Amino acid sequence: MIKRIKGLRWYMIALVTVGTILGYLTRNSMAVVAPVLNDVMGLTTQQYSYVVAAYSACYTIMQPVAGYVLDLLGTRLGYAIFAILWSLFCIGTAFSGSWIGLAFMRGAVGATEAAMIPAGLKATSEWFPAKERSIAVGWFNLGSSIGAMIAPPLVAWAVLFHSWQWAFVLCGLLSLVWGLFWFWLYRHPTEQKHLSDEERKYILSGQEAGHSESNTKKMPAKDIVRTRRFWGIAIPRFLAEPAWGTFNAWIPLFMFTAYGFDLKQIAIFAWMPMLFADLGCVLGGYMSPFFQKHFNMSLVNSRKMVVTVGGVLMIAPGLIGLFSSPYVAIFLFCIGGFAHQALSGALITLSSDVFGRNEVATANGFTGMAAWLASTIFALIVGALADTVGFSPLFVILSCLDLLAAVAVWTILKVPAENNLVVEH
Repeated sequence: MIKRIKGLRWYMIALVTVGTILGYLTRNSMAVVAPVLNDVMGLTTQQYSYVVAAYSACYTIMQPVAGYVLDLLGTRLGYAIFAILWSLFCIGTAFSGSWIGLAFMRGAVGATEAAMIPAGLKATSEWFPAKERSIAVGWFNLGSSIGAMIAPPLVAWAVLFHSWQWAFVLCGLLSLVWGLFWFWLYRHPTEQKHLSDEERKYILSGQEAGHSESNTKKMPAKDIVRTRRFWGIAIPRFLAEPAWGTFNAWIPLFMFTAYGFDLKQIAIFAWMPMLFADLGCVLGGYMSPFFQKHFNMSLVNSRKMVVTVGGVLMIAPGLIGLFSSPYVAIFLFCIGGFAHQALSGALITLSSDVFGRNEVATANGFTGMAAWLASTIFALIVGALADTVGFSPLFVILSCLDLLAAVAVWTILKVPAENNLVVEH
């Protein structure tokens, strides 16, 4: 007799969350190792920006490709393939002998990790009714900041007790194991034998027709990018993503450059903004139902309000230049981490609110491409200007961009009041 598991959808989102944690651990390992490579390879700030930009550029280009592959192959097989590949490329980073080699391998990691968020969103749209989707996205998006949070102490430990090469090997092996587990465990709710009939009905009956019906016609990619609802998500993500890219790639090097932090101090303090980012992921997911319940907001408008709250709180990192204390800087980064992840989770969830089951990963891939294009550009700007104008003016720009993202989502994304789940093409 097959055992039915109560609340299986939450176990599935936990599996997605673990994958996101390991993906971001792999991604953030480079930021922690950067000060060490400064001594070992003579890596300059600008060369490091090229390595960061290589990751971001490949991630950017592959976002829509990864989304299309996931919609084509399905969440289970598609995500497993990408996870195994990024694991192998992360391990390959350990064999790099120059910044060019680092850039090549990190670019390969970025290209394969591009599937991470589209796959997580696609799994969420498959396993959760619409009313719970923002909460589920908040939980799996939590993995991005947990991965970034555990990277400083874990990677620093690997470097101090063995070598910088071992840091990349360790991160890659962890992701490889997870990729195999994902392929073994994940199934769509209609195919999952351990799912009770009651929970299956609850999930499918609470989804929009575009998610619950497997034979729903898929909108071609060229038509997706022509819709107003696509640009209503893509432009805000373009404006907001540089902040998260900067937090992930530059905080350790900023603390090293501006305050003279060594690897041990980075391990002690650099994870703190990511802890607050964790809170932003979770609380941001609950904000949307809160606005719906207490302010009688529509589903989409409640997401927009979360973006607005996040945009306002993102003012905090822009104030770092007014203070000389590194501890104040960490505190303001903490507010920024909370703000951005609340904002980001709402923007990611919007894709599943306005696009159907067979197009959500593709749509999210294209909006992710817009986001990472901006992140790539800003990484190069930081590399070119950080040593001359300093980081503080750049943090001010990030705050302004997030505020503009909040304005853009209200201005561009329009959904009919009578139906805010499925909009006209």
